[in-house]
Parts: sequence; C-alpha cells; structure tokens
Amino acid sequence: MLWLGVAYLGALAALFLTSFWTVNAYGTGQIERIWNLDNYRQLLTIEVYRTITLRTLAIAVGVTIIDALLALPIALFMAKVASPKLRKLLVIAVLMPLWASYLVKAYAWRGMLSETGPVAWLTQPFGLDTPGYGLAAVVLTLAYLWLPYMILPMYAGLERLPDSLLDASADLGARPWLTLRRVIIPVLWPAAIAGSIFTFSLSLGDFIAVKIVGGANQMLGNVVYDNSGAAGNLPFAAAVATIPVVIMVIYLFLVRRTGALENL
Repeated sequence: MLWLGVAYLGALAALFLTSFWTVNAYGTGQIERIWNLDNYRQLLTIEVYRTITLRTLAIAVGVTIIDALLALPIALFMAKVASPKLRKLLVIAVLMPLWASYLVKAYAWRGMLSETGPVAWLTQPFGLDTPGYGLAAVVLTLAYLWLPYMILPMYAGLERLPDSLLDASADLGARPWLTLRRVIIPVLWPAAIAGSIFTFSLSLGDFIAVKIVGGANQMLGNVVYDNSGAAGNLPFAAAVATIPVVIMVIYLFLVRRTGALENL
C-alpha cells in the first residue's frame, strides 16, 4: 500500500509540475522547463475549455444519477426478493459485462444506436428515431458501462439490512414508499455514495466512449489525449488533466463531510 501510494502520488506530483512548463515555440515539441501559468490562463480565458469542462461534469453527474436509479431496484431485488440460488446467478449476470472488453461494449452501442440498428427498429414503429451519436449516446453508453460499479456496492449495503427492520416497518403500517424512504434509503446511502465515486470518476476521465458514440462532442479526456498525442503539447495536457483531479478531490471532501464513507 505504501509503494502504491508513493507511485500514485508521485505521478500526480509530476503531472502537476509539468503543467507549469511549456513547449518549444518553434514547434519541435520539446518541453521547456520555464515556470509560468500560461496553460492555466488558457483554460480560464478560452471559452471552449470552460464549455468542455462543464459538459464533462454534467455527463458525469448524469451518468451517476441514472446508474443510481437503475441500480436501486436491481440491488433491492437481488438482496431481499431473489432466492439464494437466483441471487448467485444475478451476481454473476451483473459481473459478466465486466469480463468483456471496453471497446467491444462501446462499439456494440455504436451499432445499436446507428440509423439501421436495433434501437431504430424498436422506435420507428412509434414514430420515434434513434438518438444517434451525440451527448445522449455518450450518457447512455457510459451509464451501461459503469452500472455494475453501482449495483454491487448497493447490493452489499442492502445485504446488511436486517429483514426484521422491513417487517417492523410493515407491522407499524408503513406503506412501501415510506419504508423505502425511511428505512431502506438511509441504510443504502453510504453504499450509494461509494458506488457514485466509481461512476462519477470513471465518467469524468473517459475519452474513448465519446470518440466512438459522441459525434463531434469532446470531453476533458479527449483534450488530454489530443494534446499529449497529435498536438505534442504535454504541459497543456497535464494542466487539463488536473481539472478532473481537482474535481474528484472536492467531491471526496464533500462526501467525507457527509459521513457516508465512515458508515460503510
């Protein structure tokens, strides 16, 4: 753990230091170790980067909310309704998508969302059309990719919920929605927060899905990838990469202030 901590924090420190440097003005791509704030000044003054940051943040929040809403009934059924044998099969079913390649799943959604794909076949009889490639496709694809990371913590949290609490709530005359609000959600909240850390952070740093199904849209990960590759501007890529890091530090600080992680 100490070795992993040193390696991870060391990489973050190197990333942060590189963001204060610049590249050779003659286009050679050579890094010049001249300390300045030009990279951060560009991020703050050029509108397109502010737009990309807000878009990335909105997508990460949207994916997290969608996954939480989908994972709740699935995890509740697995933990409290399904038989022990069916529960094991459902856990395997949830884990199975994680065994498949990321690219295979992303390109599968590209095919499904195409004009001749299954989504179009299902929606056209109702006068609807496929959402095509864009922000909606990115949110849908990422929500599918990260859904297991939300289901499993919720399932683990609900397994610790004693059935006697649900029986007591019913005996006292509480309706299902009241039981959900007063009994299940307070117990489930720490597990949901734990799952949101995965879905939020993974969505925040993703750049492959938006290239496959995002059309002309970009996220922060794409800006980092383009500047560290084709553009050859590693210091600016490092500056852009600090944005998700700062956002996650703030998010983890807020989550810790709620006390949810201490109750896991």
